[in-house]
Amino acid sequence: MAAAPQRPRTRTASRCKAETAQGTHTFEVDGFSLHKGRGAFYSIRSAAFTVGGFDWCVRFHPDANLRDTFCISLELLSEQAEVRALYDIRLLHHTAGEPWSACRRHTPAVFSTMDSNDPSVYKYIGTSDMEASGHIHDDRLVIECDVTVVKEPQVAAISEVLEVPPSDLSVNFGNLLESEEGADVKFIVQGENFPAHKIVVATRSPVFKAQLYGPVGEGNRECITIEDMQAPVFKALLHFIYTDSLPAMEDIGSSDKEMMKHLLVAADRYAMERLKLICEGILCGSLDVETVATTLCLADQHNCRKLKDACIDYINSSDRIDEVAASQGYLHLKRACPSVFVDMWEKEKVTKFQNN
Repeated sequence: MAAAPQRPRTRTASRCKAETAQGTHTFEVDGFSLHKGRGAFYSIRSAAFTVGGFDWCVRFHPDANLRDTFCISLELLSEQAEVRALYDIRLLHHTAGEPWSACRRHTPAVFSTMDSNDPSVYKYIGTSDMEASGHIHDDRLVIECDVTVVKEPQVAAISEVLEVPPSDLSVNFGNLLESEEGADVKFIVQGENFPAHKIVVATRSPVFKAQLYGPVGEGNRECITIEDMQAPVFKALLHFIYTDSLPAMEDIGSSDKEMMKHLLVAADRYAMERLKLICEGILCGSLDVETVATTLCLADQHNCRKLKDACIDYINSSDRIDEVAASQGYLHLKRACPSVFVDMWEKEKVTKFQNN
């Protein structure tokens, strides 16, 4: 018997969130002793205060059932109401001393005016003890009451968290270059054809934009021959234009270092500053005695300040100048970039001055 097809399973979730409302009321009783002598059922009510949409009050009972005792209570005033609440009732010290906690509730208590039961919270307190501790001073008592109302729970559905995949924009444009679909311009480099899209190439390079859409590019804009550039270099340049990344060196058949030099020249030629900086960074990390002189000449000719400084620092460090002078690129450096030697000497003087 074939297994029954598995039905798709829907998963949902919700969350219950407990919300509260908090409030503090201070009730000052002046002339404490003058309120006594009226019997155990006499009380003075504070002004009403509202917390969480419910009205409350603090009551002061000067004469409690026991001798030398008074009582304080918290009362719900709202009619036909039921509420869960936490509370903290304390007596303040007449100085900056610690308040005395009369009664505190850490878990919600139910206050209700729905029936005849007394919804108040009572606390009996010894008068002499409070006078001795300083919580009754100059015939004055200060009651402070915190009320925390627990609201009705709010239940809400939890939206499913969607995992957004990484951007595939560069992949899509890379595929567009590879497929040649919709290509409307052809670049010819060393006899090799490179189909491309005018709008993409022009968007990435202001030089290509002027050549393809500006007055400088009048003539045949569908077939452009690129002079003085190797085909693998132009291929790498196109790859960067479409994907904003360098191709793998094995895909273009060239060594990393030489390709970076040619790409730097191409990036400078077509005003692609990001590519130029990437090439500079790679060359800065691959300097050696044999090629540093030619790299320095390249940096000077294409205004690569960071690469130029890195080459000069490399030559001046650890007395490498003799080894560099023996390299084949050194004579080319002297002929093509004589001003570089002034920069080298000036930087060496500054370095020696700072080290002394």
